[in-house]
Amino acid sequence: MVFETISKIIKVQLPAYLKRLPLPETIGGFAKLTVSEWLRLLPLLGILALLGYLTIRPFLPKKKKQKDSLINLKIQKENPKVVNEIDIEDLNCQNVCYCRCWRSKTFPVCDKSHLKHNELTGDNVGPLILKKKIL
Repeated sequence: MVFETISKIIKVQLPAYLKRLPLPETIGGFAKLTVSEWLRLLPLLGILALLGYLTIRPFLPKKKKQKDSLINLKIQKENPKVVNEIDIEDLNCQNVCYCRCWRSKTFPVCDKSHLKHNELTGDNVGPLILKKKIL
């Protein structure tokens, strides 16, 4: 029953609808169409516009989406303010990188999570690098 109805629409009603459309033979003929003729063309033009958009949509640039407006999503949320204090004299290695994107799984030390964060959001955050001068 459903397929018979669809078949009838495609084989009978669609060709009849297309035959009744006021399609001009030249581009200049569109300027001569009346308002009622434009209204009869509207459904077809809408479907053609939708099909055109769906065709080019995969090639349009993707917008980067920021997931949250908060910067710190999970680190020390029970504290009113997150503060980490490290004495420079206590550094064991020459260079240490500290996280500034709040995404590091080894916070406060940077694990390069900012690279994914920057790619997703278009941000440009990077680590704080402390260098120990060797005297």
